[in-house]
Amino acid sequence: MKRYSLCAVAAVLLIALVWAGCSTTDRGPVAPNTIGVASKPAAGVIAAQNRHTDRLLAIRGVVGTAVGHAADGSWAIQVFTEAAGVAGIPRDLEGISVDVVVTGKIVALAPKGGSSPDPRSRFDRPVPIGVSTGNENECAAGTIGCRVKDASGNPFALSNNHVYARQNSASLDDGDGNGEEVLQPGRYDTGCSFDPNNIIGSLSDFELIKFDGSDNTIDAAIAASSTANLGNTTPSNGYGTPSSTATTAFVGQLVQKYGRTTKLTKGKVTGINATVNVGYSSGTAHFVGQIVVQGTKPFIKAGDSGSLLVTDPGKNPVGLLFAGTSSGIAIANPIEPVLTRFGVTVDGQ
Repeated sequence: MKRYSLCAVAAVLLIALVWAGCSTTDRGPVAPNTIGVASKPAAGVIAAQNRHTDRLLAIRGVVGTAVGHAADGSWAIQVFTEAAGVAGIPRDLEGISVDVVVTGKIVALAPKGGSSPDPRSRFDRPVPIGVSTGNENECAAGTIGCRVKDASGNPFALSNNHVYARQNSASLDDGDGNGEEVLQPGRYDTGCSFDPNNIIGSLSDFELIKFDGSDNTIDAAIAASSTANLGNTTPSNGYGTPSSTATTAFVGQLVQKYGRTTKLTKGKVTGINATVNVGYSSGTAHFVGQIVVQGTKPFIKAGDSGSLLVTDPGKNPVGLLFAGTSSGIAIANPIEPVLTRFGVTVDGQ
């Protein structure tokens, strides 16, 4: 999902995916045998991808791999590159075709340092989901993904580590209210000024992002809030209230999201089990098991980081968007590992 100014992520897409709005009906071409079918690749295709990913990522200019469909609808190993013409990529691997996809660099998306309503503005409390948010100590902005709740029913705002936890640098709430505050809107959207009236919660937990080359699976954080400060539906120009029932991504799945920058956009899952190297201002992080989403126009832009990926229709949570490319291809964490990590469920319908 490069953050803008102060939340610098090595990205052209700004932290929260904040780019021009995509048409709410635009989608990329979908192979005829994938619409509405929970297509699952043969275990051998994913196994082959996993066996060769490290070698492929060692090729200069390769930024990731995934499993998806070739133009004829057959399974293929996708290889993501920074530019066209990267040398050394095989045409096939173990008899499986290789599909080279020029994505550009993949970066975390949140800006730093249409239709109405504007998700970058300040909303009356309780604030909707899918709108501008950020940490009190950073002039940046990302997106509130959704409201989640723990086993006791306590509400939290869900977004990315790089939106709420300043890429591992933030202090948590120790129960005495000393954690770093979370705002709506994020400071990038208030001229970098801090207004205590914009506080909607306090940072409760986050998953560390590892920059040492080891595997990451999620870029996520939660902030303790209240139903008085945080609602569970998008603004009126969004998709509404997400379902509380999460689902697993599959290639060809039709999806949508509402985010701070591009508002409501629609597309489809084009890759699963993606391994990608993602640029942040703190370094490069290696992510595995990710979801790739595309539309005919950019699905996300900087400032959209933290947006919840849901099915279309159904609004079942699929993933947590966090990174992307300059062409608008989006990368999402599968939602189940995110919810399991924090012991929460989506507070939806």
